[in-house]
Amino acid sequence: MVSIGQCREHGMTDQQVGTLVGTKRWRRVMLGVLDPGVPATGLHDAFDRARRRGAIVGSLAFPGSVVTGVPALVLHGVQGAPRRVLPEVTFPNGAPRTSEKPVRVRRERLRRWMLVDRIPCVPVELALAQAVPELDRGHAVALMDSARQRRLITEDGFRLARDLARGRRGAARTAPWWDASDPRAESPVESDARLAFVDAGYPPDAVQLEILDEHGRFLARPDLAWFLPDGRVVPVELDGHEAHSTPEALFGDRRRQNALVARGARMLRFTGRDVAADAVVPEVSRLLDAEGWAPRPWPSGEPLILPTPRST
Repeated sequence: MVSIGQCREHGMTDQQVGTLVGTKRWRRVMLGVLDPGVPATGLHDAFDRARRRGAIVGSLAFPGSVVTGVPALVLHGVQGAPRRVLPEVTFPNGAPRTSEKPVRVRRERLRRWMLVDRIPCVPVELALAQAVPELDRGHAVALMDSARQRRLITEDGFRLARDLARGRRGAARTAPWWDASDPRAESPVESDARLAFVDAGYPPDAVQLEILDEHGRFLARPDLAWFLPDGRVVPVELDGHEAHSTPEALFGDRRRQNALVARGARMLRFTGRDVAADAVVPEVSRLLDAEGWAPRPWPSGEPLILPTPRST
């Protein structure tokens, strides 16, 4: 997408732009914002493309503005945003603006902002503080998890974001969600599954558990894991499509699963669709109940050694 101002900067006249729109070679997104129909590069997921379009359009519609909230998080590379991202911006001086454009204009004075792909954005700390009080729990926690896991925010920065959120509309309702965030989650699917297990009364004993053999060689790093009373482990993998769809990835998954099963693990695999369909918690909880599971939190960062069983 481009703004009418950018077209003028590159020598195009308003008449030329009007002709392109009139012949439907270009599409008018909103007043002052145009879509030349150039395919996006680097984003293979249609939802990601739609999120980025929603994140960018506000800055094009309001030159001199700074992108805020969820759109800013999307541009920073934070994962876990809703499928539909509504554009929003503010002006650094906090001056009020009125417009008929479908863009939210916050009235928030800024001390600092930064360029992300040449687009002015608020820092991740402020973007989280703006976004979390206005979201549902699943998206809010997923965004917090991703910002921390990708190290787009430091732990001090995360605490600052929590402080900056206080006093905003919705802050009291969402205050407990900050404690529900876990920087070890490597995808929004993992965040959703973890929250579902916690809500059902089966909090994982470990997240991103590193499992080694008796020689210290890497076997697997399941997304979630539980420990049974007899010492066996129940590793759960939540497979994303891209990361597990190639022949090489499938071979590696099968090899790791066989190595774990040979050592007594009760390995389970699910997809993002399983998580969305609420099919994961019932299956895992039935297994845990049948085995008499009780919470046994594993120290974060400590690997689990699974030796090869001795043959009898």
